[in-house]
Amino acid sequence: MRYVLLLRGINVGGNNRVVMKELKEQLTKVGFQNVSSYINSGNLFFETELERTAIMELLNQLFETHYSFDLKYSLIDVKRYLAEFNQLPIWWQEKMAGKDVLFFTDEINREAVISKVSQYPLHNEKVHFGEIAIYWGKLDEAEFLKTDYHKQLAKESFYKQITIRNGKTYQKLRRFLKVRGELRCNILKIPKLTLINYLICISQWGGQVIPVNQKC
Repeated sequence: MRYVLLLRGINVGGNNRVVMKELKEQLTKVGFQNVSSYINSGNLFFETELERTAIMELLNQLFETHYSFDLKYSLIDVKRYLAEFNQLPIWWQEKMAGKDVLFFTDEINREAVISKVSQYPLHNEKVHFGEIAIYWGKLDEAEFLKTDYHKQLAKESFYKQITIRNGKTYQKLRRFLKVRGELRCNILKIPKLTLINYLICISQWGGQVIPVNQKC
């Protein structure tokens, strides 16, 4: 199963520094496969056959060992991520002044958060409550300072238990998950001198050559 790991509040203003290259190496060492990342804000991908609870135990141990600060995160498998995307309301696909996705961490009380946000009057905003996140759209850039997103959200006690990605990053993460999950493999005939056929795995990251008897 392929997962996306979303870290909260790292590499902001020089605080909570996490080097993506080092973290990818650490994730690989504890047994996760095909580890990759997108930009420096804590978006990582990996594959494993472990159960979710076992994954979280490994992650928590890794973070406690290598980092002196509390690392909160959201862990989502590819099926849940793509299934929720397919259930988003029509307005999410429309052009808006701004879009943000508020991903739930595992320690959050999802029902309490939804109950609280549902009471917001909203000002030129639209909100959709999903299983893995809250999807928030802002309709008018000029009215942003009047929105509850701006006025209320950061004041809430649950704010430190969500990790936010903008709409463009959300779409990019989806493409990374989807493309890798639908990896296309073509046979490449190597010249006779090698006497070996190889598979070329075509993905968004480019071609990767691996022996034909291995899986992509």
